[in-house]
Amino acid sequence: MKLNHKILGEGTPIVILHGLFGMLDNWMTFGKALAEKYKVILVDHRNHGKSPHSDEISFELYAQDLKELIDDLNIPRAYVLGHSMGGKTAMYFATRYPKSTLGIISVDIGAHGYYKGNHDEIFDAILPIDLNKYGRRGEIDDALSTKISILPTRQFLLKNLSRTDSSYKWKANFQVLHDQYDEIRKAVPEGSLYKGPSLIIRGGNSPYVRIQDMEYIQSIFPAVLLETVENAGHWVHAEKPKELLGIVHDFLE
Repeated sequence: MKLNHKILGEGTPIVILHGLFGMLDNWMTFGKALAEKYKVILVDHRNHGKSPHSDEISFELYAQDLKELIDDLNIPRAYVLGHSMGGKTAMYFATRYPKSTLGIISVDIGAHGYYKGNHDEIFDAILPIDLNKYGRRGEIDDALSTKISILPTRQFLLKNLSRTDSSYKWKANFQVLHDQYDEIRKAVPEGSLYKGPSLIIRGGNSPYVRIQDMEYIQSIFPAVLLETVENAGHWVHAEKPKELLGIVHDFLE
């Protein structure tokens, strides 16, 4: 699986992984700021952005995809920063390829499994849409609005639209993501271990990482640190980018 990626800057390498339904462009502004001191590799997961589509999804495959990418780039070891699903990928990567990992940063995701239903509203809105019926993005936004009332959520999803000669197509492989959603909810398995530098950054207003979750996280990542960005929800990098950048710099230095 040859992942789409962009490289910014020079120095110690740090890979940035987006979350579910996202793409590397979501992290471009943050990546450019980080690239002032580091070599930043922004990556599209399989079935996202401009990376190839596949009928198979698992964190094992996501980690394997990343290992193949850094090997192709002749990068022996890298830091891995991931948000949400990307953070779980970073955890899997570190526990499976510790010799390739300088350290990990997980933004607002824990190591435990997550309950089903977090994204039902999105799947219910997107999957019935026949993009061949629409000639304008605004019409697709109107269709989404019947089930998704929050404008920023729709704007985020609409970034997945790509124009074809006659209509639109989705960059994300929503059908496969829906059909294999249970794979995305999975925990980092018990008994996994990564002893290297590890950081969890949670949004203070987000339910994704709770204090009671830290015992399980510490069983896998014994050197883990926890930082909280106050007055931020799940989208820490969009809501508090300066605060997030400062925490990341402190950890890397």
